[in-house]
Amino acid sequence: MKIPGPDHPIAVTPNKNRVRVTFGGKVIADSTRALSLKEASYPVVQYIPRGDADMSLLQPTSHHTHCPYKGEASYFTVAVDGKTTQNAVWSYPTPFPAVKEIEGHLAFYPDRVDKIEVLPA
Repeated sequence: MKIPGPDHPIAVTPNKNRVRVTFGGKVIADSTRALSLKEASYPVVQYIPRGDADMSLLQPTSHHTHCPYKGEASYFTVAVDGKTTQNAVWSYPTPFPAVKEIEGHLAFYPDRVDKIEVLPA
């Protein structure tokens, strides 16, 4: 486990806006409780509470990755009306203490869903 610091900062902050994710013409997540995670020089990622996503459209996969700063990520495939996008969603079921706020949240790859919108609340 690596600890975020000046050489690799990570900040998790509440997003005051509404975040909506669509795929296959359907809203799969819609939240006013998203968290914005800014990690080093990477683009900001929106983490949406599972309760604000339509979990019936998400199928767990066997794919996992490891981040030395955040922990073990598990993945989901999105399926809407016969259209699927593989491993388009990830989550850290037991994130490392430095990012414990993202527990119970989902993140979406922008290039694997139709749209991730950040809208006025």
